[in-house]
Amino acid sequence: MSRIGKAPIDLPSGVTVDVAEGNVVKVKGPKGELTQQIDGDLSVGIEDGVLTVSRPSESKRHKSMHGLYRSLIANMITGVSEGYKKELELVGVGYRCSNTGNLLELSVGYSHPIMFYIPDEISVTTAMEKGNPPKITLECIDKQLIGQVAAKIRSFRKPEPYKGKGIKYSDEILRRKAGKTAAK
Repeated sequence: MSRIGKAPIDLPSGVTVDVAEGNVVKVKGPKGELTQQIDGDLSVGIEDGVLTVSRPSESKRHKSMHGLYRSLIANMITGVSEGYKKELELVGVGYRCSNTGNLLELSVGYSHPIMFYIPDEISVTTAMEKGNPPKITLECIDKQLIGQVAAKIRSFRKPEPYKGKGIKYSDEILRRKAGKTAAK
């Protein structure tokens, strides 16, 4: 039995879940609305403010789909009630960031600035404070989308292991290497 799949999801106040025809789950909350198509074999039940996902058999495919779609629905419920937030830091001399609306401009050591358009569903803010590395803050209700965009921004200049220069998540811990020592 899938431990993740069989766990019930408590619905916070202000969040409504509807299962439409064709197994489309719509979650509406104070921050917005999300939809997700789920596997046709699975069924979603809502009783007394608790949502459960059940599967028809113990086949390997059904087991894997059970845990996956339960997690996706739980992430949607958390997103519309609380939202998700990702912070990235630019570590390096001369590294800068700025945004005009959803157009992010990064200066991370290349000969040209990187212009990156962030999807409209995500709100972006940049902060450059003296004494702290520049920060990019992303906020969204869709966990998959915010994670994908944050990973794309990080991929422009991944942190290197010797000095730690690059774009990293604010809570990321880097494994540092010692580097060369002079031979005598």
